[in-house]
Amino acid sequence: MKFFVGLNAWMLPVAAIASFIFGGIWYGVLSKQWMNAAGLTMEDINARRGNVAHPFVVTLLCQLIMAWMLAGVILHMAKGGSPATAMTGMITAAFLWLGFVVTTQIVNHQFQMQKASLTAMTI
Repeated sequence: MKFFVGLNAWMLPVAAIASFIFGGIWYGVLSKQWMNAAGLTMEDINARRGNVAHPFVVTLLCQLIMAWMLAGVILHMAKGGSPATAMTGMITAAFLWLGFVVTTQIVNHQFQMQKASLTAMTI
């Protein structure tokens, strides 16, 4: 299965899952420090019990988007012989913004229990 030319779409879920697992380990080890830095308490976390899976599902979807955008940027940059133009610059910037800025903001705000309106304003 190929998206774009040379993009192996089967590797996108592999990359997303690897990133998801790494993030889980990282924030698992640093959970107390993260909660302190985010201004959250165990009571805040426990109050979310009915909606506990939501940020994890959103995170996995964002990791898929991030993997796809990174692959797209790498393929875009690897086009040898093509001169850089304003259009290629805008495409690259859009991929980087969507793939890294937007996805990171969404994930951070989900786990910090922020409103979607804050995410929309900060991206």
